[in-house]
Amino acid sequence: MGRRKHGVDIHGIVLLDKPAGISSNRALQKVRGIFQARKAGHTGSLDPFATGMLPICLGEASKTAAFMLEAGKRYRATARLGVATSTGDLEGEVIQTCALPEIDPGNIEQSLKQFVGEIEQVPPMYSALKYEGRPLYEYARAGIVIERPARTVKIHQLEITGWQSPDLSFEVHCSKGTYIRTLAEDIAKALGSCAHLVELRRTVVEPFDNFPMLTLAQLQQALEAGELMEALLPIDVGLAAWPRIDLDSIQQLKFQHGQQLPLPGENPDAGKVRVYGPDDQLLGLAEMSSNGILKPSRVFNL
Repeated sequence: MGRRKHGVDIHGIVLLDKPAGISSNRALQKVRGIFQARKAGHTGSLDPFATGMLPICLGEASKTAAFMLEAGKRYRATARLGVATSTGDLEGEVIQTCALPEIDPGNIEQSLKQFVGEIEQVPPMYSALKYEGRPLYEYARAGIVIERPARTVKIHQLEITGWQSPDLSFEVHCSKGTYIRTLAEDIAKALGSCAHLVELRRTVVEPFDNFPMLTLAQLQQALEAGELMEALLPIDVGLAAWPRIDLDSIQQLKFQHGQQLPLPGENPDAGKVRVYGPDDQLLGLAEMSSNGILKPSRVFNL
């Protein structure tokens, strides 16, 4: 474990295009190794078989990860109807076969309406959700089924993009905590069948809608070309929608020591804000109280 402390203090965000076949944590460690970064974290796991956007936070950027976990996401998925698996994807064992439904555009559109807006989802057993301190997938692998309460998630948009029996492709824009495997199973059930995912790609983690992703190979090439730092996004790029507060040098010192600051001239309803010093240096994140008090919540050591 001691070697984990070695590395370079690098701060920023990498939008990794995670490949299929490795866990999110393994992808994180590969990126960390390329940058030789001392500290790294990611903002929301992707299943090993899934690909796509996995924001990797290096250094002090990891202090923003919790806020990005709350973000909405966009996916492209393909469900294979007629076959259900233990994991809800192609990595599991077949547990059920069903008849393929007769699908026409009108039938699909009508069935999809019930899945747009706030819906209830029962999380799958093969998930990282914890029960009594252990992830559910550990119980599932041991053949133990734990009762899971339904959770409310929100589907902002759902669109069928292709149907070539037995594969149904769709795109979804959803809230945090949405399981696309479960959504695919529920759609199939509404169509009179069963299903499992054979493809899942996360195309966007908000607010990175218009930012390109980089593969591990591209990061390695950038390293060899001496251009690796160009792949690193600033810490605050994911917080652009937050109101900004600028402090003078005296206020900066107090903020960096975690002290609360009265700022009566600022918007008392600002809520979460990003805080900068007089040299445009990002100092951290804070809460603006209703009476104009700036309360540090994350102070960066840059």
